[in-house]
Amino acid sequence: MSEPARNFIRARIDADLAEGRVSGVVTRFPPEPNGYLHIGHAKSICLNFGIARDYAGRCHLRFDDTNPIKEDTEYVESILEDVRWLGFDWGPHLYYASDYFEQLWTWAEALVLAGKAFVCDLSAEEVRRTRGTLTQPGTPSPYRDRSPSENLDLFRRMRAGEFPDGSRTLRAKIDMAASNLNLRDPVLYRVLRATHHRTGDAWCVYPTYDWAHGQSDAIEGITHSICTLEFEDHRPLYDWFLEQIGPAARPRQIEFARLNLTYTVMSKRMLLQLVREGHVSGWDDPRLPTVAGLRRRGYTPASLRAFADRIGVAKADSTVDIGLLESCIRDDLNPSVARAMCVHRPVRLVLVDWPEDRVEWIEAPWFPDEPGRMGSRRVPFGKVAWIEQDDFMEDPPRKYYRLAPGREVRLRWGCIVKCVDVVRDAVSGAVTEVHCTHDPTTFGALPADGRRVRGILHWVSAAHAVPATLRLYDRLFSVPNPASPPEGRTFLDLLDPGSLEVLQVWVEPSLAGCDPGTRWQFERRGYYVADSRDCRPGHLVFNRIVPLRDSWAKELARTA
Repeated sequence: MSEPARNFIRARIDADLAEGRVSGVVTRFPPEPNGYLHIGHAKSICLNFGIARDYAGRCHLRFDDTNPIKEDTEYVESILEDVRWLGFDWGPHLYYASDYFEQLWTWAEALVLAGKAFVCDLSAEEVRRTRGTLTQPGTPSPYRDRSPSENLDLFRRMRAGEFPDGSRTLRAKIDMAASNLNLRDPVLYRVLRATHHRTGDAWCVYPTYDWAHGQSDAIEGITHSICTLEFEDHRPLYDWFLEQIGPAARPRQIEFARLNLTYTVMSKRMLLQLVREGHVSGWDDPRLPTVAGLRRRGYTPASLRAFADRIGVAKADSTVDIGLLESCIRDDLNPSVARAMCVHRPVRLVLVDWPEDRVEWIEAPWFPDEPGRMGSRRVPFGKVAWIEQDDFMEDPPRKYYRLAPGREVRLRWGCIVKCVDVVRDAVSGAVTEVHCTHDPTTFGALPADGRRVRGILHWVSAAHAVPATLRLYDRLFSVPNPASPPEGRTFLDLLDPGSLEVLQVWVEPSLAGCDPGTRWQFERRGYYVADSRDCRPGHLVFNRIVPLRDSWAKELARTA
């Protein structure tokens, strides 16, 4: 294993170990089960589990399940699957914030008795309105000075179900003039009658995320709470809570910049809207940046881990070109994925000098650059073949080395053919057939007369071709930053209507029994995967992972 890249997070951990602040490293990945994970979460998973691995520590998987209205076991199960698929194991350390509801309640009661929390009758809107601004202090709640005994009585009656939803909250009594708005008497509990996915109807009051999060870390003995920058302003609040309840060891919170990726959105709210309104086919739509979508698209765990390593961690927000992600999957698939032939937009090629019923079976290696690797398959070659429409031009430009009238090309693994005629549609005039002659001496051999033939075309025997469906997935949005639409527009207005093109195509017969999840490089076209949901014998469906051309790597080389 290569030496892990050093960064400010690892430098902080090294210092904590050297100074004796901690004797070991315990990290955690704490998703809220209110949606599917996306590639930003994958970065955090790789970071937290990677650090635990490299420091011989452990990483917990904990669900911060404090909002039953938005949470569901579907999301829990999808998150468990995603973390496993990425290659990480939490062992016995699977936890839920709901495991700690009773302890959190006990600590909240202690705050009430110490005069550091109070029951407030203001509505949620009134709490927002009296919070103040960045330049103006907030207005204290008229209920702020209730006595500890009155607050404790009201708080317990909240739990007993005496009050309507939203009618009362428990708020910390901190500082309504604090420069950090998170310290202006934040809400710790709200009355909420909702069935929780684990505790059922046992509770009608639920802790807020801010109240539960830091204490959950402390309960589990987390040494380093690694989170994204939006939690930096919450750190003083977490520290205040921990100071009041007094755990012996407190997690050190370290923030890093979240992942922003071009041509997509990473907001859970936006992703949920895309799914619920039917703009995509579901959470695993291959155009989404969800881990489920990337998995169905054909991305590999190794490619996502490599992507996380290459982008690293930083303190400042930035946007990563999606081309880097595409480059990582190409790098992973190129040495490992077998090659096959698939004609995307077919036109008939007829060998006019080939006997009608003659079929030659050609041994074609799965890996052309390493013929001995993984053996070969037998490819039928007959009188009629399908070739790509764009592999023939009647009036080709300079440096066009494919088929044209009077020009020769080689059919991959086969012989050299020469165009002698075309057949056109009677109405449109479009070319429907290309007629050729063949040179029988060139099967697997160079021309004896030394002539040079530069073009090599992929093809599929028309008599043996297997029909298949290709889904050509592209970037979901038409602009690099859809999360910031122009004034008067929404991110939905920036969806690219061409992000999915469906083709009915022909593939070589060796793919007829292809298993779902099998990846291929279709020669000269791109990397594809047999769809995990829809592909089955007799009904082949392939998703394009990425085209062959790596524009990101080429641009990087140009500007280096």
